[in-house]
Amino acid sequence: MSQTLSEISLPGIPLFKRGKVRDVFDLGDKLLIVASDRVSAFDYVLPSLIPDKGAVLTQLSHFWFEHTALICPNHVLTADAGAFPPELAPHRALLEKRSMLVRKAEVLPVECVVRGYLSGSGWNDYRNTGRVCGIKLRPGLVESDRLEQPIFTPATKVEQGHDENISFKTMEKLVGSKTAKAVRQLSMTLYQKASLHAVAKGIIIADTKFEFGLLEGAIVLVDEIFTPDSSRLWPLASYAPGRSQPSLDKQIVRDHLLGTDWDRSSPPPPLPPEVIEQTARRYREIFKLLTGRQEL
Repeated sequence: MSQTLSEISLPGIPLFKRGKVRDVFDLGDKLLIVASDRVSAFDYVLPSLIPDKGAVLTQLSHFWFEHTALICPNHVLTADAGAFPPELAPHRALLEKRSMLVRKAEVLPVECVVRGYLSGSGWNDYRNTGRVCGIKLRPGLVESDRLEQPIFTPATKVEQGHDENISFKTMEKLVGSKTAKAVRQLSMTLYQKASLHAVAKGIIIADTKFEFGLLEGAIVLVDEIFTPDSSRLWPLASYAPGRSQPSLDKQIVRDHLLGTDWDRSSPPPPLPPEVIEQTARRYREIFKLLTGRQEL
């Protein structure tokens, strides 16, 4: 197995924010985003690490940022640790492959979610109400059905617990009508472009989420895009509506935890070695399929 990394410490470089998976460091007008090998599920960070996960998330996001740059500019300056500022040179071995230098943007306080298929919480919502996040869908749909048109379902961002779905009108109040409409259109266009690329590689992007920020007044993409942590990814070859789909993401972790006696209100148990290895394999597989690269 590859060497794993839990918590990142860079002596002399101030910590900006520590997330569930990423540790962000402050470099003045820039940020250094470092992806650890931590894995979260049900809003908990697990005690186990997934080898290569941080590298997969970083390199896959960088691939997508380049692939979509003509649709929407992004905050990335470089993912080449050799091109980082001199003060980061002593940490190059630790930062290699798993970090990006980005411009500091004013991040919008919303998650921009696009759903192209009926799954997860959206499927539960539809079964109960005939709607998904307040958007009425035609009757008679089944689990995993492809929607006639993708739908935009924003959510508020919270540091602890689940993000909360909000209406588009509420989003307009949070970020302004002009900005809300702009990021909705960008989200739909990004999803459509990525979906075409992915399906050509044998992968369905069932749903995904984006974060946007403002940089000198312009809207930019930030954080990560179209990774197994931010998207629901299914193999096209086995796709069949009317049931749940096998996932090319961390669903195996969720399924394992659901099969234990963990109460989901206390610290989660460690993962068994076979679940760790299978999850790591899936992350590497999705990277190879989407990018066409054999090595991280």
